[in-house]
Amino acid sequence: MKNILGIGNALVDVMTFIDNDEILDKFSLPKGSMTLVDIEKSELVKKSTAGMKRSRASGGSAANTIHGAAMLGIKTGFIGSVGKDETGDFFEGDMKRAGVKTILLRRNQATGTAVALISPDSERTFATHLGAAIELRDNDLKPDYFEPFRILYMEGYLITDKMLVEKACILARTNNMEIALDLASYNVVDSYLKDFRYIIENYVDILFANEDEARSYTGVDPEEALKIMADQCKIAIIKTGSKGSLIKRNEEFIKIGSLPVNCRDTTGAGDLYASGFLYGYSLGLELDKCGSVGALMAGKVIESVGARIDNKKWPRISRAVSKLIKDQ
Repeated sequence: MKNILGIGNALVDVMTFIDNDEILDKFSLPKGSMTLVDIEKSELVKKSTAGMKRSRASGGSAANTIHGAAMLGIKTGFIGSVGKDETGDFFEGDMKRAGVKTILLRRNQATGTAVALISPDSERTFATHLGAAIELRDNDLKPDYFEPFRILYMEGYLITDKMLVEKACILARTNNMEIALDLASYNVVDSYLKDFRYIIENYVDILFANEDEARSYTGVDPEEALKIMADQCKIAIIKTGSKGSLIKRNEEFIKIGSLPVNCRDTTGAGDLYASGFLYGYSLGLELDKCGSVGALMAGKVIESVGARIDNKKWPRISRAVSKLIKDQ
């Protein structure tokens, strides 16, 4: 099994169910996207939704993936930056309880939060104040952080600091690690397309994207986008929502269907898909099995609210994953 190290924005999610999409228009938040906001706007969004049903959970895209991988039994680590506050303690405790080795730099700024606005159709839109998360810098990364691991997993949101991303890639390559990247959000891809292309073409082995992100990155529809992406890295994966996912490695092309589930909230579906895929990949499984485990994990998380699967469900999930691997 290949140990996995994640790097990403250490955030705490504030999951909020909205009655309609008017709040998105009010704060100019493109539906289905992640939009960076300052602390004043973050507080305004929280205040405007104060009467709505909400809950709190540790989050951040890469942290969600690493948490899920750890719960499946992979040895994992996570590098991030949090504040010297209760919110940072909350984040660290949640990761450690899953078995993640946390490498968290503590800053004076408040721990970042992501207000996840969940529409009636289950689509989620993030208003994210990065807070202390954005203070992670390239010179914070040390070679010994990488030594116990064989795969580096990064979230695309980090591309706003290209030097940090490239330093992580260089340290990973020096340590003979494979590098996986998730494009994270179509509007981030639109804004940092040139930087994404540089990192992907020079460093990335495994590239994850959803349909919108793949279209923003390539300018074409999913199947054609997959070919372009696979030419730039070893394995390309496009998550196609309820239709499943597409995977390509050289001439190998695989379609994976989705599972029939009762969708309550799509938050974390892509992150947990990556957990399942990387779990299978770390075991050396064939790509169809990796994709099937990813689909199972994505299906399980959207049956719950937020990007964390209830702890009580994990024994059953572990059995289902074992059966899926054995039966296929």
